[in-house]
Amino acid sequence: MQYGVVMFPTDYAIRPDELARAVESRGFESLWVPEHTHIPASRKSPWPGGGPLPKEYWHSYDPFVALAMAAAVTTKLRLGTGICLVIERDPITLAKEVASLDHLSGGRVLFGIGGGWNAEEMEDHGTAYKTRWRRLREQILAMKELWTKEEAEFHGEFVNFDKSWAHPKPAQKPHPPILMGGDGPTTFDRVLEYCDGWMPIAGRMGPGLTDKIATLQRRAKDAGRKPVPVTAFMVKPDPTAIEPLAAAGIERAIFGLPSEGREKVLPLLDAYAKLMK
Repeated sequence: MQYGVVMFPTDYAIRPDELARAVESRGFESLWVPEHTHIPASRKSPWPGGGPLPKEYWHSYDPFVALAMAAAVTTKLRLGTGICLVIERDPITLAKEVASLDHLSGGRVLFGIGGGWNAEEMEDHGTAYKTRWRRLREQILAMKELWTKEEAEFHGEFVNFDKSWAHPKPAQKPHPPILMGGDGPTTFDRVLEYCDGWMPIAGRMGPGLTDKIATLQRRAKDAGRKPVPVTAFMVKPDPTAIEPLAAAGIERAIFGLPSEGREKVLPLLDAYAKLMK
């Protein structure tokens, strides 16, 4: 099992490049960053984590800028979006960003995606909350065409373009792994149709996670697919929480870091590193 960390990279926290060097030097496999373009002040959509929304949600850097800085100062560290809000982005531009980062980093991108929870935020980008999943599906399918075809085209309800040239292509073939976040009733449908892995928030799911992993793998087998890699987010940094996940066969465990300065983040990294086996 591999280990990684996730942190909102903000304008008041440890810099992404310093964090990336520290993460790689301690032997972690991956660094993950979330995304929110902005947070509408109305605050109509409740935060799934419960309670007041933490300020890092509206102070974070663009994920691809942060990960590009991380890529520039590391050589092996995997670079993950956890998650990228695809439905708030133009798919042609996003395909270019992901491919560029993967190409320049030598094939180190892990493309975590999701539908998002803040209805007002996505509506500011022209996406209706009720159609976000249909839009996300088309955007990902269109991006795959741009990544894998010399002359790509796509014609759908939300995405439409004629034959086009788009380079660079990703270094990873056919494209970076696409990992679906979330834990809804139809999440596994999406994972099995157009993704390469599942990214649940383990810290919110408790012991039921292992049963869901078993269900996913059974469905994958029934669909003629190989076992689906699972990346568990916000894993409690405790052997009693890690061992059942390892036994369930997850690919990687991701520990959470606070959006703080180096004086708080680096000691936590040292503590987390001791848990890796």
